[in-house]
Amino acid sequence: MTGPDAAFSSVDDVRSRLAAVGYLPDDAIATTVFLADRLGKPLLVEGPAGVGKTELAKAVAQATGAGLVRLQCYEGLDEARALYEWNYKKQLLRIQAAQASSDDVTWDAVHDDIFSEEFLLARPLLTAIRRSEPTVLLVDETDKADVEVEGLLLEVLSDFQVTVPELGTITAERRPFVVLTSNATRELSEALKRRCLYLHLDYPDAAREKAIVLARVPEVGEQLAEQLVRVVRALRAMELRKPPSISETIDWGRTVLALGLDTIDDDAVRATLGVVLKHRGDQTRATQQLKLADRS
Repeated sequence: MTGPDAAFSSVDDVRSRLAAVGYLPDDAIATTVFLADRLGKPLLVEGPAGVGKTELAKAVAQATGAGLVRLQCYEGLDEARALYEWNYKKQLLRIQAAQASSDDVTWDAVHDDIFSEEFLLARPLLTAIRRSEPTVLLVDETDKADVEVEGLLLEVLSDFQVTVPELGTITAERRPFVVLTSNATRELSEALKRRCLYLHLDYPDAAREKAIVLARVPEVGEQLAEQLVRVVRALRAMELRKPPSISETIDWGRTVLALGLDTIDDDAVRATLGVVLKHRGDQTRATQQLKLADRS
C-alpha cells in the first residue's frame, strides 16, 4: 500500500487516528503500523491473550474506513475454509437439471458451466484478495492453525494472488493491510516471519492502561480508574490460569458504573471478581492473595 494507497501519512497520523477510535497506541505500535502500511508488508503481532492484538486490526480498519475481513484460525483449518471451495450442492443441482433436459449430456458439456463464478464460494483469504476497496485482512490466532496453513499463507502473502485452477490466477487489485496475530502457543515458521514486520504486545503499564480505561469508559473518573488498574495489575502478578485482559479491565469499569460504586473496596472486588477472572481456581487464589474477607 505504498504511494497513493498508503492509509497513513506519518507515525503521528497513526497515533491520532487510532486514538480517535479508542485505541491508544504507544510509540512502538504507532511506528510499526505506519511502516507496515508504508512498506506494504504484513504485520505479525505476538503476545499473550488479551493485550489488544485483535483490537489493533479492528482499530486500523475503523480508523482508515477499510473493510475488515477476518480469518479465525483453529486446529484443523484447511484450504477450503481459508481460501475457497466450490458449492457442490448447487453444482449437483445444475448437473441434474442438465441431465433432465437432455439424455445425451456429457461431462465436458457441463464442466465449464459448473466451475464458474456462480458456484465459487470465496473464503476470507480470497475475499480479501479480490476486494478493490481498502481492506484489513486479520488472520487471527495464526499459531492455532496447522503448519500446512502457514504454507498457504506464505503463498498468498508473497504475491497477493491466488490460483484457482478452473478460473486462472486472481491477483489483488489493491493489497490489503494484513495483520496476523499469535498468542505464541507454538513457534511460527521463520519463512512466515521473514515476510512480516514484527510487533510484540504485552500488557500496558499502569498509566497507559488507566488512559485506555478513561478513553473507553470516561464516566468512571480518574480515581476509580486508578483503583481498577491497581487491582488488575495485582491480579496479573499472580500465577493465574488466565490473567485479566485489557478488555476485561474495561468491562470492570463498566460494571462498577452499572452498580453505582464510587470506590473499589474488598466487598466490591469480591462481588464483581467474575468480570475479570473466569476460572474458579483463579478466583480462589485471588481471594486468598488479596486477603478479601468473607463478610457474608
